[in-house]
Amino acid sequence: MGKPTKETKENWLRDDKYWKWGVFYYNTEDKRILPPKRIPWMGWTVNFANPISIITLVILTIALIGISYYIQNN
Repeated sequence: MGKPTKETKENWLRDDKYWKWGVFYYNTEDKRILPPKRIPWMGWTVNFANPISIITLVILTIALIGISYYIQNN
């Protein structure tokens, strides 16, 4: 499959079959690490079907915890 069109990407975000429990985006066809949320002004979400997305989420979470810990202890 080639690069998805803008229309395909929009359909992925609208289609309920790619949203588990209406909250978690899970689409094996979508290779984006952080696709936009259903409501674009709300930011981005994680594609839980993409292992790189999950790794990115874990790294960002650890970084935020580390920064918070550093700030509180200095």
